Amino acid sequence: MACGIALFFGLKFEPSFAVIAGVGILGLCLALAARRMGEVTSPALVFAVMIALGFVVAGWRAHSVAGPVLDWRYYGPVEGRIVGMDRSASDAVRLTLDHVKLDRVAPAKTPTRVRISLHGDGALGVAPEPGLRVMTTAHLGPPGGPVEPGGFDFQRHAWFAELGAVGYTRVPLVAISVAEFDLRQSIFRIRMSVSAHVRDVLPGDVGGFAAAVTTGDRSGISQDALNDLRASNTAHLLAISGLHMGLLSGFVFGLLRLLFALIPHVALHWPARKLAAFGALIAAAVYLALSGGNVATERAFVMVAVALCAILVNRRAISLRAVAMAAIIVLTLRPEALMGPGFQMSFAATTALVAVFGWIRDMEWTLGPKWLQPVLGVVISSAVAGLATAPIGAAHFNTMAHYGLMANLASVPLMGVLVIPAAVLALVLAPVGLDVIGLWLMGAGLRWILWVADTVSGLDGAQGYVAGPGPVVLPLIAIGMLFVILWQGRARFVGVLPVILGLALWQSGSRPHVLIADTGGLVGVMTEDGRALSKPKGAGFVARNWLENDGEGIDQVTAAARWDAEHPVRVIHLSGKRAAAAFTGCRKHEIVVSTTDLEGRSDLDCLVLTPPLLRRTGAIALIGRADKLSIRTAREVAGDRMWSSWTASPELDLTLDGVMPDRLAQRE
Repeated sequence: MACGIALFFGLKFEPSFAVIAGVGILGLCLALAARRMGEVTSPALVFAVMIALGFVVAGWRAHSVAGPVLDWRYYGPVEGRIVGMDRSASDAVRLTLDHVKLDRVAPAKTPTRVRISLHGDGALGVAPEPGLRVMTTAHLGPPGGPVEPGGFDFQRHAWFAELGAVGYTRVPLVAISVAEFDLRQSIFRIRMSVSAHVRDVLPGDVGGFAAAVTTGDRSGISQDALNDLRASNTAHLLAISGLHMGLLSGFVFGLLRLLFALIPHVALHWPARKLAAFGALIAAAVYLALSGGNVATERAFVMVAVALCAILVNRRAISLRAVAMAAIIVLTLRPEALMGPGFQMSFAATTALVAVFGWIRDMEWTLGPKWLQPVLGVVISSAVAGLATAPIGAAHFNTMAHYGLMANLASVPLMGVLVIPAAVLALVLAPVGLDVIGLWLMGAGLRWILWVADTVSGLDGAQGYVAGPGPVVLPLIAIGMLFVILWQGRARFVGVLPVILGLALWQSGSRPHVLIADTGGLVGVMTEDGRALSKPKGAGFVARNWLENDGEGIDQVTAAARWDAEHPVRVIHLSGKRAAAAFTGCRKHEIVVSTTDLEGRSDLDCLVLTPPLLRRTGAIALIGRADKLSIRTAREVAGDRMWSSWTASPELDLTLDGVMPDRLAQRE
């Protein structure tokens, strides 16, 4: 099913309804044929059926969330209802609005949702709260494309989040009506109220951490704390995922079983184990509602629900079949989740853990004496989950925490022993006003975890950086490891070969020689010392992504200091109108990148890249050998899909004819 979804997202064109329907009909015919086939042919047909199902589900989902996307730069009044609050990478408060109204924009062209960052103290004229209808004056634009060809496609991400425009404001918010509520907004308001209460009791990063693991609200934790957690590979403790959901439901299940065992009549005459599973399922559902229901939490709830329902029907609770069922449900609800690190890391860790502990059970191995078994269980769990998710985390985030196992061994047990039970205790005591006791205990555990993260991240070499892999690397690793896990007998070790091939391709891959932002605002060239950037500030998000994808842990200022280094192609970057006006011309073997249009310049006998052209191509990369470079555009890699916001026709004549690979220094 995942192969079918990946096939849909990998297309360079938008399949029509007829194509999607045709694939669905083909899948139905294959399903009917599979029922009549033998044991050899039937599995292959079922495989094809699931591919067709994944393709159809992804197509249906993409069309079901379709909405208007702003295709121009808008500045003016913005009105809407607050349906989401978080923080941006720059630590600014960020609001998601629905029921949007824009000045002089027809309702049919108005985005379903917009997201606005509040910059400056003046942007907080009124305290944002769920359901409140607000108005401000903001800069809006269409969601941006990949920062480089083959990079993260924010256009696709925004499409499935129903974001038709993103932007910022420096103007204070004005409340124009009382909060509007439906069921979803009521739950959102409860979440934020609980989060505010937790942060009142536990100030600082400890309170922000506690709010994150109870309600999913991360707005209260600082960037420094986040960086420490990431550098120590303990940032996954922030996300309400399988660990938290499993600990909560397991704690409630065990507590209910204990209570039922203390009542003789219930223990002897009632199905206590099933009743405990049902109670744990209700607790998990409440936790899902309070968490905001993001993809990782939905995946965790589905996995827990499958396990608890298996207990209710007398089946094995934890098995690879349960993992597969959870994956099918998540992919049916949100097929786009397959392309993100959350789904990939969650299911990689879960699959590996179930497989490894299944092997230990089948081999009848014992993990030492009983008093040592919990400790060894935590060590094995942390090591297996870390190894399973390391390639995915490195591919998406370009970092590796070298002391992550040590930090997790010092932190994860405390989540199960103290933090989650204390959170449940706070919930139980809340009706009588004594939840402070549970929150205090919770804060003590989280304070220790933050200390561990700060200590480990401060060690020499705590965090390493790796270059981004090519598009086939992760699929090869995933297929190989699934073969090792699912196949039987010694032949399973054949699956190691694709893993080795994927890692070899990753290691031998090369980064683009030249990168050009889709606005023309930044240029990066690869030198012997690493990526050189054309300016020390501005386009910071693009610069950070380029450097991370190169596997470099440096800042933009350091990379800009390399701009005078030599490169085979001379690149001239004109930033601003003054630079464009003072530009005297170029020669045939040069490339000119300008942030302003150079209309009317007939003396430019070189490749000229300006904003109007870049809006049609997206970001540009020069790839290949230094003596034979070719151009690749973001539009070429991502294709023309319904979520793309490229302008005009893709018919372009972009070549490097005449751009000679002389050893010339680029100049500004």
